[in-house]
Amino acid sequence: MNTAVCSKLKLWIATGFGLGYSPFVPGTVGSLAGVVLFWLFHPLTWYLYLLFIASLFFLGIWAADWAEVLFQEKDSSYIVIDEIVGFLIAAFLIPWSGLWMIAAFILFRIFDIIKPFPAGRAERLRGGLGIMLDDVGAGIYANLVLQGMRVWLCGPRI
Repeated sequence: MNTAVCSKLKLWIATGFGLGYSPFVPGTVGSLAGVVLFWLFHPLTWYLYLLFIASLFFLGIWAADWAEVLFQEKDSSYIVIDEIVGFLIAAFLIPWSGLWMIAAFILFRIFDIIKPFPAGRAERLRGGLGIMLDDVGAGIYANLVLQGMRVWLCGPRI
């Protein structure tokens, strides 16, 4: 692949289709892109949805690693692929409805901001892996809370 094309692709992925350039709360804007992607891909079977998330995760490591060097800043606010992947994890196996999406969005943003252990520690890792892993952790925490809420409110799935 042509170097210029490859660089543009990495930048496009890392910045969440350019949403990372938002002048206001780019991480939140990136998380909203995750809502749109969830809407598009939630009809997939759970294992294809996980494959989609895993693909974005590895593309995110590749792109964020490169973008961090380009922006000369650790976990630059321009890089939002991590928020997109984190939200998609938060929404895994959650019903598609307005209230569930709002809950997933709010919980993910809270966990992403406070970064409880060990997600906060993952952020210390270098490069794209560190950028991606703290948001994966936030997504997992949010999903665990949401699954607990779902079982409590709706009963266990059989």
